[in-house]
Amino acid sequence: MLKKNIFKKISILSLVVVATIACQQESIDDITSVDPGTDESAPVVEITSPSDGMSFQTTAETTMLDIAFEVIDDIEVVEISVSLNGEEIEYYNEFTDYRIVPKEIAYELGDGDYTLTVQATDIVGNITTDTVSFSKSTVDYLPQFDEEAFYMNFNGNYTEFISNTEITVVGQPGYAGEAKVGSNAYAGNTDSYLTAPVDGLTSENFSATFWYKVNAVPDRAGILVAGPEDTENPDAQILRTSGFRLFREASGSLQVIKLNVGTGDAESWNDGGTVDPAAGEWAHIAFTISATETKIYINGALVNTATLATPMSWSGTEFFSIMSGAPRFAGWGHLSDSSYIDDLRFFTKELTEDDIMNVMEYTEE
Repeated sequence: MLKKNIFKKISILSLVVVATIACQQESIDDITSVDPGTDESAPVVEITSPSDGMSFQTTAETTMLDIAFEVIDDIEVVEISVSLNGEEIEYYNEFTDYRIVPKEIAYELGDGDYTLTVQATDIVGNITTDTVSFSKSTVDYLPQFDEEAFYMNFNGNYTEFISNTEITVVGQPGYAGEAKVGSNAYAGNTDSYLTAPVDGLTSENFSATFWYKVNAVPDRAGILVAGPEDTENPDAQILRTSGFRLFREASGSLQVIKLNVGTGDAESWNDGGTVDPAAGEWAHIAFTISATETKIYINGALVNTATLATPMSWSGTEFFSIMSGAPRFAGWGHLSDSSYIDDLRFFTKELTEDDIMNVMEYTEE
């Protein structure tokens, strides 16, 4: 009797399994092939890096060039050829996605003039070519101003020219395709910024100058920050007892450039002045820090002064963040800046108004 009951249960279970599989099969559509149609259009080819007309200036004889492009076809890409000055440097004929093909190439570049060509062929033989021209030159840089201690020209590079060192890149910042000085300024991007050590810059008197083309999105951001790590608030990072924080915040349709300076036991706020994103123009920004006060200048004009009870402290400030408040000034959303910045200089002195005008006029030539 026991064996008969077990056999009966197994039989019922088998019927349930069969019925379930049958129901599942009825709910699944048959896989059918779809005719992709006729290839009616030639491929679309776009070189996104480098930009046409870019002039790379570096202090080294060679630099790594980031080549980036995308090929799109309505049916199928069959081959892509990448050439530099007529010599093929890459060839592709196998693709994960045959309709949309993004590619990036790292290429070591020496001095000279270059023409980059990307040629794509689709399945019926349509051919499209995109071409950009650019150049690379080695520059021996000497400081142009008294106590100039840090200089970045952003002409297709993230190099600090006085110490001849590559700056640390976080995330994926880009280039603007335009510049106030030279050919190609820094363009900010989400979660992206640069960092540089404060070595040789920790003077009681300090100044910075740069050209800036503000983007109002996001509505607030860090621009230049040197601050201590906030070990008590590791996620917020709001400690302001040393270093400085240059940042921007929205005020209606304008952006206010502000400065905060830490003096050890206290801090000082300079509420700065405004720039208009809608103008779409480059503005010259400068700030100075002395033992007793801070000043902010916009386009050579003094816009605000604030006092310091004691000189700025550099305690715990190992590095600068350029174009973001992260990682040391993140508590109020002053994160990566999507604006453009060009011709950045730091000085181990308090610049006068005449000094700032001299820098501004020099870089406008």
